Amino acid sequence: MIAVSTANGYILFFHITSTRGDKYLYEPVYPKGSPQMKGTPHFKEEQCAPALTLEMRKVLDLQAPITSLQSVLEDLLVATSDGQLHLIHWEGMTNGKKAINLSTVPFSLDLQSSRGSFLGFADVHIRDMEYCATLDGFAVVFNDGKVGFITPMSSRFTAEQLHGVWPQDVVDGTCVAVNNKYRLMAFGCASGSVQVYTIDNTTGAMLLSHKLELTAKQYPDIWNKTGAVKLVRWSPDNSVVMVTWECGGFSLWSVFGAQLICTLGGDFAYRSDGTKKDPLKIKSMSWGAEGYHLWVISGCGSQNTEIEPEPKSIVKQPGILLFQFIKSALTINPCMSNQEQVLLQGEDRLYLNCGEASQTQNPRSSSVHYKPSSLAEGGFESQSLSTLLGHRHWHVVQISSTYLETNWPIRFSAIDKLGQNIAVVGKFGFAHYSLLTKKWKLFGNITQEQNMIVTGGLAWWNDFIVLACYNISDRQEELRVYLRTSNLDNAFAHITKAQAETLLLSVFRDMVVVFRADCSICLYSIEKKSEGPNTTAGIQVLQEVSMSRYIPHPFLVVSVTLTSVSTENGITLKMPQQARDAESIMLNLAGQLIMMQRDRSGPQIREKDSNPNQRKLLPFCPPVVLAQSVENVWTTCRANKQKRHLLEALWLSCGGAGMKVWLPLFPRDHRKPHSFLSQRIMLPFHINIYPLAVLFEDALVLGAVNDTVLYDSLYTRSSAREQLEVLFPFCVVERTSQIYLHHILRQLLVRNLGEQALLLAQSCSALPYFPHVLELMLHEVLEEEATSREPIPDPLLPTVAKFITEFPLFLQTVVHCARKTEYALWNYLFAAVGNPKDLFEECLMAQDLDTAASYLIILQNMEVPAVSRQHATLLFNTALEQGKWDLCRHMIRFLKAIGSGESETPPSTPTAQEPSSSGGFEFFRNRSISLSQSADNVPASKFSLQKTLSMPSGPSGKRWSKDSDCAENMYIDMMLWRHARRLLEEVRLKDLGCFAAQLGFELISWLCKERARAARVDNFVIALKRLHKDFLWPLPIIPASSLSSPFKNGKLRTGSASLCQVGEQLLKSQSADRFLNLEIDAGLSNVQRSQSWLSNIGPTHHEIDTASSQGPQMQDAFLSPLSNRGDECSIGSATDLTESSSMVDGDWTVVDESFSTLSLTQSELEHISMELASKGPHKSQVQLRYLLHIFMEAGCLDWCIVIGLILRESSIINQILVIIQTTEVDGEMLQNIKTGLHAVDRWASADCPGYKPFLNIIKPQLQKLSEITEEQVHPEAFQPVTVGKTPEQTSPRAEESRSSSGHGSIPQGEVGGSGMVSGKEENTTRAEEEETFQDGTYDCCVS
Repeated sequence: MIAVSTANGYILFFHITSTRGDKYLYEPVYPKGSPQMKGTPHFKEEQCAPALTLEMRKVLDLQAPITSLQSVLEDLLVATSDGQLHLIHWEGMTNGKKAINLSTVPFSLDLQSSRGSFLGFADVHIRDMEYCATLDGFAVVFNDGKVGFITPMSSRFTAEQLHGVWPQDVVDGTCVAVNNKYRLMAFGCASGSVQVYTIDNTTGAMLLSHKLELTAKQYPDIWNKTGAVKLVRWSPDNSVVMVTWECGGFSLWSVFGAQLICTLGGDFAYRSDGTKKDPLKIKSMSWGAEGYHLWVISGCGSQNTEIEPEPKSIVKQPGILLFQFIKSALTINPCMSNQEQVLLQGEDRLYLNCGEASQTQNPRSSSVHYKPSSLAEGGFESQSLSTLLGHRHWHVVQISSTYLETNWPIRFSAIDKLGQNIAVVGKFGFAHYSLLTKKWKLFGNITQEQNMIVTGGLAWWNDFIVLACYNISDRQEELRVYLRTSNLDNAFAHITKAQAETLLLSVFRDMVVVFRADCSICLYSIEKKSEGPNTTAGIQVLQEVSMSRYIPHPFLVVSVTLTSVSTENGITLKMPQQARDAESIMLNLAGQLIMMQRDRSGPQIREKDSNPNQRKLLPFCPPVVLAQSVENVWTTCRANKQKRHLLEALWLSCGGAGMKVWLPLFPRDHRKPHSFLSQRIMLPFHINIYPLAVLFEDALVLGAVNDTVLYDSLYTRSSAREQLEVLFPFCVVERTSQIYLHHILRQLLVRNLGEQALLLAQSCSALPYFPHVLELMLHEVLEEEATSREPIPDPLLPTVAKFITEFPLFLQTVVHCARKTEYALWNYLFAAVGNPKDLFEECLMAQDLDTAASYLIILQNMEVPAVSRQHATLLFNTALEQGKWDLCRHMIRFLKAIGSGESETPPSTPTAQEPSSSGGFEFFRNRSISLSQSADNVPASKFSLQKTLSMPSGPSGKRWSKDSDCAENMYIDMMLWRHARRLLEEVRLKDLGCFAAQLGFELISWLCKERARAARVDNFVIALKRLHKDFLWPLPIIPASSLSSPFKNGKLRTGSASLCQVGEQLLKSQSADRFLNLEIDAGLSNVQRSQSWLSNIGPTHHEIDTASSQGPQMQDAFLSPLSNRGDECSIGSATDLTESSSMVDGDWTVVDESFSTLSLTQSELEHISMELASKGPHKSQVQLRYLLHIFMEAGCLDWCIVIGLILRESSIINQILVIIQTTEVDGEMLQNIKTGLHAVDRWASADCPGYKPFLNIIKPQLQKLSEITEEQVHPEAFQPVTVGKTPEQTSPRAEESRSSSGHGSIPQGEVGGSGMVSGKEENTTRAEEEETFQDGTYDCCVS
């Protein structure tokens, strides 16, 4: 029957009749030979749309407009606008009695009141009402906005027997909807919020359960956006409620008020072209089957007529829209709550957060995307914490279309513990899917599938699927177990008959717990059996518990689970295994969580005495209520001694109130607990996501979040289809997770349970996000207390600060928290955690320089500049010592900023990363350092000393700018000089090179100043040993065969850059001399040659970089260094190109005509291999040559000698000799070199004979050196030391080449230091142009 009310107060009764015979409106047409045969049972009902006819039976005139129509069991309840309630039989007959007048129904605040007041006003009538079966009454909204609940006091429905209750504070009600499962009444109000009431069991009064209201925090101008609540509708599974407003938009809420979806984010937005989007206005709506669809009749506002002038625009007419939803498997199959996976089910697909397990074999995965989610697939890895969290994308599994065709929609779904197999249940039968093989398994016999209806859900137990079903042909309730690996057939199933219909089913360890329609709970044991070839599982009844005393209606039970959680945490029990077996039954009864524990008060049976199969299970105690407003419950049966707090806890999701955890409290060191202390505690905490799964050990909650955005397609306004698309809110469903540990720690600290908090925190300290947990806790408490308007009597911040000091991350946590908090709260924070100066010093003592740098920024803001400078200096020196170059660069900039008052904000982190393991010399790869100078294009008189190291383009770039004489720069320079002096004194050349390259320290000009002081070599032997050690350079050894070899007499110059240069190695010493004397042949004047060791790296650098663009002549000059070209020469160019060339890993071959004619004997080959064995790593060689060039240019010849000895290249010694002969060199230095070399000779004779062959080769040069030393005259007119101190004046040639395009050819930031080469070069140039000579210029001619 259908009853239709009309506007004029008539009710029309229609009878639906189906036409006789096989007449159908629609039938599916299959192609010939398709497998869908018409022989399947229920084919017609499933696949064909029947032809129905409506036949009017009766018209009833109620003589007043009808406001509400409700079906109440066998009757129809009608409310009319004249204040009457009519009870009508479905047959269309009034039941003979007069209609009830509302003004005669007494109303009071609760049912215990002896008499209530009557509705006093005359025109009272019901605006909206809905019948609630589980509360046995109906919720009503009156026309004046008052709301109430009317219940019959007895079974007879008359005015004398009706009684109403109402809450006092609701006066703006607009509509009502009732949730039968949770016994809730949701009243929509004119203010835009929804008030949800329940009935108190004892007094019968209406109690406010919670409110559904949008806060200004989420939507700032919410009050003028929504208007009154228009409609409220609960979903068919009673798990969510849909609310819509007069002004448009809708929102979806969970039972107890957690907001799941709200479309206002996209509804009131502006499109990209500036027009305002019109919100979707809903006139009427109804949920579809299983809650996957919402059918909506939209009535869009009149504004559309202005925006859409086209007559054909279809948006004006109300259309029927269909919204699709996906829901959590927990809503309908709560046994999933002991899993750690998130499983969402749609009508034809599943969304998982753990599809990654399957991807270990196959990294690629394709999937169909659900319409309202803009999601993409990503790569996957094996099942672990990272996969359960992973990315935000879902793994989507499309359900088999063959199964869906006859069994749409999906009712239940379940996933196994490992997240590798899924089972789904539709209208009939079930099917399962493996994520590893990506295959579905369906019933082979379709009759068996269509013969079973799953009633109480399904669950996985190891490799078995356990389900409760109704057998249609036998009319019998059954419990069945199917093996996943065998074929899907009843022949392989274990079937147990059940007494009553199963409503809920859950698996715990090896037990199945079942809740039946007769309010009884039955426990079964399940075990694996191997009978012959087939593996099956056997099920036996263990225990039955009747709950009918406590449960008013079986439909009210939301979930039933068996857990090992009990009020005793195992310490007080007599036997430890009892704690393990202490199963408690957790029952969610309409949102009330009830626990029934085993009764251990009676005599205990020793388990080993009795056969475990026959052992009698203990009875259960009467139930205890643990919590109210519970939506979901999570527990685990795993055990872990390290994380007992988290694994033995019970987790509850309470909707809008957040989550609760029932945490066990353990005494420390297994002491006996106090009898008066509770052994568990219930802690509430708020959470920003809707929880769908709990990762117990990892202290994480997994969930999903739905965001609605404006769907702004640049649609063509005439296209009707796209118009409709714009109507729909564009929803994005994302996986998400949240840490909850800091909430629990904080709650424990509030309750003075610091010892428990410490135990819990220590058990989780290995988690990767544990530092973040401490930081969050500190931050939240600080924000709350420091911004509180009223004084806090018992502040928590000191307790939290003290708690965090128990962990090594204390210093880091405090400073990170401070940096993320506004400056105004710092004083409050440091009053609790300690003085930042003390914390800074602690960091320095703990060698945690990065954290110390963060404290420096705090000190800079809280203290006077002198204090921050003092601390910055401390940190700068420590950073220099430890070689933290990034930090040093920051500190230079920081010290500058303090001095000039520029910076109030912390320095930003530079983009250039510190070079990995390059030791800072790597940029030498991209620069060639050559000592060649072209005679033609450089005028002789313009030579002067130049800065050779380019400054980094990093933070210290501004250092040597116009204010170079300011005290701050001097202060920084002094520290840098002091550090460089220390490094030289300790013979730490490698560190010196890193230091200079990383910080842009002007090494050459500094060495020139320090030539006679710090840059002297005091002990050649110690220096030599130290360099061997620092650069991993092996000491030379003498092969046995070479004792009689011709190599001893100096014909071969030992030491080679690489195997490729073996030709150079085999040159006679005369040819080596010829090679070195090219400079003299080139006809350069003595003055120019005297400057060759002071020549500039800059120009040559650019010459090489621009070589390719300057024509082949340059290439020739470099690729044949042995040919005697008249106008250009290069000393040691082979090595130069080795560093700057990129042909074969930077090496190239010198090919000489005479090379091919040389034939190597066995002993010579052996010697060469020995030579190669005594070489250090290639990088060390590059670094040593770089240092050699630096010292050459600075005139520190004693260091050049030491490096020449290590490289064992006589050409270097010859080069130095040429410099000494052609230049005025300090006599002290010559004397120092002479004595140093004698010391080396003595040491080689005594301790290191491997050096003797090389020392023999350079003997003639040494003799020449001693002759020069004896002849040395000290002219007082000129001392090169002063040259070192002269400031720079660059030649025009150098200037041009500095700013030439060749400079840009260095890739910025390519490797470590090379990124620093450019920016400062220009700064230096500018500075040099502006500088004038202070000491005067020297043009030296030495005759």
